[in-house]
Amino acid sequence: MNLMVNNHNIIEIILVTFIASLILVPIAKKIAYHIGAIDKPNARKIHNVDMPRLGGLAIFGSFLLGYILYGELTTQMLSILIGSFIILLVGIFDDIKPIKARYKFLVQIIAALIVVLYGQVYFTEITFLGIRLEFNMLISYFLSTFFIVAISNAINLIDGLDGLAGGVSSIYFLTISIIAFILNRLTGLDFILAIIMLGATLGFLVYNFPPAKIFMGDSGSLFLGFMISVIALMSFKVATLTSLVIPITILAIPIFDTALAIFRRILKGESIGTPDKEHFHHQLLKLKFTPRVSILIIYMINILFSVVSIFYAIGDTKDAMILYVILMILLLFVILETDILYDHHKSKNDSKKKIKKDEN
Repeated sequence: MNLMVNNHNIIEIILVTFIASLILVPIAKKIAYHIGAIDKPNARKIHNVDMPRLGGLAIFGSFLLGYILYGELTTQMLSILIGSFIILLVGIFDDIKPIKARYKFLVQIIAALIVVLYGQVYFTEITFLGIRLEFNMLISYFLSTFFIVAISNAINLIDGLDGLAGGVSSIYFLTISIIAFILNRLTGLDFILAIIMLGATLGFLVYNFPPAKIFMGDSGSLFLGFMISVIALMSFKVATLTSLVIPITILAIPIFDTALAIFRRILKGESIGTPDKEHFHHQLLKLKFTPRVSILIIYMINILFSVVSIFYAIGDTKDAMILYVILMILLLFVILETDILYDHHKSKNDSKKKIKKDEN
């Protein structure tokens, strides 16, 4: 079994970035307190004490060290470094003092365009259920930029519970690494970045798993989402991923949660950027699950989707699609039984009031 990539052992890369992250998180915590990057409790938050939220700085630092030790300088990699640094900066500023959503969105588009246009990281076609769609260059640029921004925000939106964004991201990086390993695509930049990010994120997760000692903040969640999307796009270039089904299903929870949050806010007549406490993890807490159990439930759902994605990637597409459909139906059933889209209890109470009014 070949465990070497770029003349380095895969286990070594994961361990080095993991240990680097372990060392950097306490430093990031001190910096957070020093510059005022603190998440204070309020009615919308789950925690009840002040929490430092600059964990993304430690993840980025570990990623940077991993690249310096094990990466190679290419135009693609340079574009990723520039784009990710821009994302990190806007995240740090937001962790210190909240920035308006439209400004963050604009910066994300700029960072994405750097990777897409300068780094030439984009997909020119999408294959789904045997259907192949090819795009011209302009549409490819647009779709790839949209994909990066959308996934970045999806990871950002689910970062509302200790260990959630870090755990979901770790599962993604691990799944992509396993697929690349099985398909013997170990020379691609997507693989080296996936294992570097796996070690960096797991190291942070040691401090972030419930009860958390530090939050990753926007500096972490936006950076993780950015790297997840970029690795997915690069995987299409080296055939690690042959279908958009794979990254979308691995990220089923954050994508579903984001889509439902948008619909929920539209139904309420609110701005889609309005924060609330109705995300999927909030619904699990409403069902009286502890934060730790809620996290483990979401991990398990993600792992199930990831296992099916591995089967799909290695060619067992027919059985994988059947399992995908079953998992999607089960997930939709669970979601519809919660208040994630609309308040069931409020609807029932409104109906009872209407019946009483009609009777009177």
